[in-house]
Amino acid sequence: MGKQSFFQRLTGAINTDEELFDDEPVKTRSLKRSPLSEPLEEREQEAELAVDTKQTPTEIIIKTMVAGVAPEDLDVSISQEMVIIRGSRRESYEADEDDYFHRELYWGAFTRTILLPAEVKSEEAVAELKHGLLTIRLPKIDKQKQTKLRIRAV
Repeated sequence: MGKQSFFQRLTGAINTDEELFDDEPVKTRSLKRSPLSEPLEEREQEAELAVDTKQTPTEIIIKTMVAGVAPEDLDVSISQEMVIIRGSRRESYEADEDDYFHRELYWGAFTRTILLPAEVKSEEAVAELKHGLLTIRLPKIDKQKQTKLRIRAV
């Protein structure tokens, strides 16, 4: 099976385009287990973060929900053409797996790589975390801007 989306990991959904059964004879086929049916220790290490990305003529804006994540647990790396957001959501109350009868919240590491539609000035980027919503503003490089070069006589 290929890498599952954050939604698929949260809900235990399966991709119907992929093969559901093991390569065993027809009489003994069994459904593959959902990643969420596995104990927490056996699940994949990182989930994929959901994001909204939009652009204006002057900037690219990325928004993502990171509720329950402290700013010091977030890492945002920016280059001219890519943004990588990494973090970890830690569960504050520890309980035995047997105590849960329904579980949907994701706890653990997450990451997301976003390829940008235009080059940005990474050194002028601004990030804000308010009520669990992370907003990253990336000013675009203005390729039309021209600068006059002053010529000195020597």
